[in-house]
Amino acid sequence: MANPEKHERANPQSKKAAASGWIGSALEYYDFFIYATAASLIFPQIFFPSGNPRIAIIASLATYGVGYVARPIGAFVLGHMGDTHGRKQVLIVCMFLMGFSTMAVGLLPTYHQVGLWAPALLVALRLIQGFAVAGEISGASSMILEHAPFGRRGFFASFTLQGVQAGQILAAAVFLPLAHFMPEDAFNSWGWRIPFLLSFVVIVAGYIIRREVEETPAFAEEGQHGELPKAPIIQAFQLSWRDMIRVVCMSLMNVIPVVATVFGAAYAVQPAYGIGFQKDIYLWIPVLGNILAVLVIPYVGNLSDRIGRKPPIVVGALGAGLLSFLYLYAISIHNVPLAIAASLLMWGIVYQGYNAVFPSFYPELFRTRTRVSAMAISQNIGTTITALLPALFATVAPPGSTNVPLTIGAITLGVTVISAIAAFTARETYRVHLNDLGQSGAAPVDKLEYDRLRAQAMADARLAKAGV
Repeated sequence: MANPEKHERANPQSKKAAASGWIGSALEYYDFFIYATAASLIFPQIFFPSGNPRIAIIASLATYGVGYVARPIGAFVLGHMGDTHGRKQVLIVCMFLMGFSTMAVGLLPTYHQVGLWAPALLVALRLIQGFAVAGEISGASSMILEHAPFGRRGFFASFTLQGVQAGQILAAAVFLPLAHFMPEDAFNSWGWRIPFLLSFVVIVAGYIIRREVEETPAFAEEGQHGELPKAPIIQAFQLSWRDMIRVVCMSLMNVIPVVATVFGAAYAVQPAYGIGFQKDIYLWIPVLGNILAVLVIPYVGNLSDRIGRKPPIVVGALGAGLLSFLYLYAISIHNVPLAIAASLLMWGIVYQGYNAVFPSFYPELFRTRTRVSAMAISQNIGTTITALLPALFATVAPPGSTNVPLTIGAITLGVTVISAIAAFTARETYRVHLNDLGQSGAAPVDKLEYDRLRAQAMADARLAKAGV
């Protein structure tokens, strides 16, 4: 390209793209996680036969897992769309699919009304949810990255994951008060439907915000030069299979929230394990962890623009893996304050070294023409693998087993070591111009020149904010 800085100066679209990514991710993950809450609180009673409560609970939680099964499929389809029709179009499609499928859950008849059609329709809508969410992070990260000024891509892209954490807070803020304050009969009959029907707001608000964002200059330039691939998935595997494997391995870092909120909670509150923590205490761990993450993420994203993408990811991976021992040990000795503090440190702070940086690092590893496909496929494969970990944990450390903290902590650390090695062996990307990303031989900008350009981008942003 003639001018590598052509599309990397500060412009109003940078903030619009970041706002679009934040709001879109928040609303889509609000939809995704209200389902998780409902699957635990209410779906076993209303969508499945009541003769065997244990089977109903298992079946309800299985429908939650179905969403992860659909994610790799969605990654292939939506990744292809993002690389052939544009980042903006795929994000709008994701939003409509997620919004309408979630709203439809709130309109479903119950098992007592239509029999087996109720769980069948529930599974179908959950598949659509999982399909839709597969394209959100990769599409939003790519759009923000390609609009961001050079030297600030890490900061701007981090808002994608800040939105994800905010969406989970929003889901808890809407669902938990309804479940707590409404009379049980009213909540079971119609109150649970309110959070799902509010997804209409997702559709309207998301569309209004995302239609204001222009297609990225990098994608538009590919189209002008006739370089849009007809088969971006094939090109992604041909050109970037090594980096796709790295992203699969780095995405295994999802083991940390799995340990914090899934297995850790079961270990603490299930009577069979004999620890005996109160359930309401552990309902607050996801809320507090996400609040802390929302505060930490932009700082870590900005840090990655100063020191690089790899150091925060490697330190975050190894640190969070080591802290999993402390968290599980605190549960084993029934120390509630220590368990909550360790969880917040592990998940809310240290894990964000990875979580805040991957939205910039992953898309930076790939070329513009295959960026959404390569990231969506590899990231969703890694995340889907981690969705199987709770079953593995329960198998190797069932109730009655000894040394649960040591066993699960060792597996967790092993997984985070794999992620750290994958990040360490990847090339550093933060000082590479946008047009050169994804090319193994691309030369980074000299550090002094990079710092000058980054300072200029930050000065431009301050002037724009001041209206100068």
